[in-house]
Amino acid sequence: MRNFNAWKQITASHRKTAIQNRVLSTKGVWPTDIFKLPTAPPSLSGLKLLKARSLGVTAKLVYFGKVDFGIGGNPTDNILVLSFVHEGRGWKYDTAEFVNLSNLLGVRKQIQGGDLSYVDGVAFLPDGKRPSQPIVVKRAKYIAKVYAFCPGRDVRVSVNRISKHRFQDIQHSEVVVGGAGDGRNEIFYAIKDVPGYKGKDPLTIRVYLFSQINGVKPVKVFQYQVEKGEVPHAKGSSFFNVDAAVARKVLLGK
Repeated sequence: MRNFNAWKQITASHRKTAIQNRVLSTKGVWPTDIFKLPTAPPSLSGLKLLKARSLGVTAKLVYFGKVDFGIGGNPTDNILVLSFVHEGRGWKYDTAEFVNLSNLLGVRKQIQGGDLSYVDGVAFLPDGKRPSQPIVVKRAKYIAKVYAFCPGRDVRVSVNRISKHRFQDIQHSEVVVGGAGDGRNEIFYAIKDVPGYKGKDPLTIRVYLFSQINGVKPVKVFQYQVEKGEVPHAKGSSFFNVDAAVARKVLLGK
């Protein structure tokens, strides 16, 4: 409903800071730009609640059905997990995680047939731990995004030890919290198969810098790529460098 006061009341404190950081990391204005989202949150209408579990101060709701992000096409049956944290006198919204079952057709059929054993895995259970409060970042100098294409894999990426990302069996990009800085920027990644996956699809992790000048294409500053049939490294670390040439391209379009 784009009601800022309502959003503050129902959102967990650490998540409010995380959203503020995301706005500042895209050189936005806080809180003016809070509702400028690339896609609308999916509606729960038509989804089936499979599990509702709590442990200590955390809770997770697991839904199944045609999760629709309003970007066209015909949504298929997948999983949506909503996480909550108990603060003060009630439950506060934390995150929504989309689990794509396109490469886990056997799991999709199991759930459609009433077998819910897949959603009893650790990834779908509350852990009882209160999330830590993130640091508040300054307005970014360079807007950066992490991109991952990871069919059948669970990929975790960390940029400059501040921005943490998780991609599960998806093609997706996320804003780097704090953006990128001049000079050396660190990147760490960890890769594993999602439960039930047996394939050897290609995999890609990239970092792009984005200009605010119309017509200037994103600049790719990092890439880790695995061809079809190859096995990715379980863990890796590297860096990308923002030198004077990259800075001119991003900031000045030259």
